[in-house]
Amino acid sequence: MFTLYKKEIFSFLNSLIGYIAIVVFLLINGLFLWVFPMGYNVIDFGYASLENFFMLAPFVFLFLIPAITMRSFADEKRGGTIEMLLTKPLTDLQIILAKYLAGVSLVVFSLLPTLVYAVSVYLLGLPKGNMDMGGMWGSYIGLLFLASAFVAIGIFVSSITDNQIVAFMLALIISGFAYIGFGFVASLSLFGKADLLIMMLGIEAHYTSMSRGVIDTRDVLYFLSLIGIFILLTKTSLESRKWEKQENTKDSEKQLQTAGKIAK
Repeated sequence: MFTLYKKEIFSFLNSLIGYIAIVVFLLINGLFLWVFPMGYNVIDFGYASLENFFMLAPFVFLFLIPAITMRSFADEKRGGTIEMLLTKPLTDLQIILAKYLAGVSLVVFSLLPTLVYAVSVYLLGLPKGNMDMGGMWGSYIGLLFLASAFVAIGIFVSSITDNQIVAFMLALIISGFAYIGFGFVASLSLFGKADLLIMMLGIEAHYTSMSRGVIDTRDVLYFLSLIGIFILLTKTSLESRKWEKQENTKDSEKQLQTAGKIAK
């Protein structure tokens, strides 16, 4: 499992698209936070806070993470190596977890340089260090949970198609709906008392809760459940491929037997 994990990491880092995705993530955040005179600019905001970064980052992740995960299974299917992968002395769950953990590790790798933003805001505070450290670390933890959920969604989508572009678009759409779709539906006030429940089904409500610096068990359980659901869906997707292969093998055997009887 660890060997496959390392292979996935090196495979991503050896491809140009991997570096492009990470550089674009850092570039977009850097420009919006420090250069462009818009609502996200830290200097214009006037407070020693990374609140704007944590508002912007999930939307950038909506594009970054599908770019990371789209190759995971789709590329294996397109290249015809999925069968060889599934015959390795690893369970389906171990294969999925190796690819999933590799995706999460790459997200962490892309987040590490953003700690420079935290140091910068810390030094810019008046007095120096006058910032909500609890809220900042809570937001980082929430962002990591959010990204981990997006990775699980991306891995699942990649397991149901052999086209990387399709995997990217589907992961973007599903992740986007999971993040803001439920909140949008709840804001329409169509379901009365159920609107709050609908809103709590979305990622945004739990991410916002964790961004306040309070790690609520309910929020952690929500993210772990969401991740677990999509990992199980990925496992089901791989198992269905095995069932389909077995059925095709049985059909081929029946055809051979029928052809043998006719020849006799």
